[in-house]
Amino acid sequence: MFGDLFGKLQEAQQKMNDSKERLKSVIVEGEAGNGLVKAVVTGNREVKSLDVDASLLAADRKEELEDLLITALNRALKNAENAWESEMKGVAGGMLGGIGLPGM
Repeated sequence: MFGDLFGKLQEAQQKMNDSKERLKSVIVEGEAGNGLVKAVVTGNREVKSLDVDASLLAADRKEELEDLLITALNRALKNAENAWESEMKGVAGGMLGGIGLPGM
């Protein structure tokens, strides 16, 4: 019984590692200011790039640029979080589906 459970846990760990590897290649974006600022992140929430329109680089637009950067990054990270959750649900579903719990 416990040997089977241990095997299932090892399998789940491997699936989790595989999912993390897949998420490295999932690219999501977030933007703000009608596309003036764009952030690109992976499904593992690693920031890959930021693109800022040149019109925002003026000294008198510094505060606006900072706000747009925060908004774009938060949107991209939220999209990455959604991708991560979707991937992990698949792993959890596969793991839980293979374990029979008595009385449940």
